[in-house]
Amino acid sequence: MRYYWLWFVVILWTIILGSLALFIALFDPTRGKAMSWITRLWSRFILFTLRTPYQVQGLDLLDPDENYIFAANHSSSMDIPLLFGCLPYWLVPIAKMELKWIPILGWAMQAGGHVFIDRSNHEKAMKSMDEIKHSLLVKPRSILLFPEGSRTLNGEIQPFKPGGLLLGIETGMLIVPLAISGTFESLKKGSKQFKKHKLLLKVGEPINSGSYQFDDRKQLAKDVRDAVLRLKSVAGT
Repeated sequence: MRYYWLWFVVILWTIILGSLALFIALFDPTRGKAMSWITRLWSRFILFTLRTPYQVQGLDLLDPDENYIFAANHSSSMDIPLLFGCLPYWLVPIAKMELKWIPILGWAMQAGGHVFIDRSNHEKAMKSMDEIKHSLLVKPRSILLFPEGSRTLNGEIQPFKPGGLLLGIETGMLIVPLAISGTFESLKKGSKQFKKHKLLLKVGEPINSGSYQFDDRKQLAKDVRDAVLRLKSVAGT
């Protein structure tokens, strides 16, 4: 029953706050910043309604006025409300194209300036990355990446792909490693069991992507993954 309650809560708050976000977007001169505030509210309402305890550590390492590329391990669908609820930034994810046309959710994401990648087509994906780079230069904001590409099936952090992290090399934005703990135990991919479990988001020291070149992209991906692994180890998971 908790599994169905989870999705009822998600759908309920998506309809309510997604509709509100679409209305506010009509009057938002920044074309997305107000939407980011609504998304944070959506995330916290979900966590509160589900009575899911959560904690964030390490935010003091970041400049609240800076924009970052946040790179997190991906363990569960619960990663999304945890990240958006804990990171006080104008934050947009690089999302898979399939989400773009989901009623209300996809429309709200588009209105919020979220970016979409067609992962099934390499050429289109690279073109989208160029568009994202230009968009970030015109309208600075923070980006959320899951460099593993998909949720883990066994709880282990998979190798990081360099694709999205190239934005750091090409824009000079600092990359912040994020270690998520507890979401895998709460809701595993493919499972219909939702368990109440304390969630922890640990923020690491920003990585200077400007010291890397295009040919170093695989090393950058490895270095970011290693930083996430160290954070997970410190978190005791």
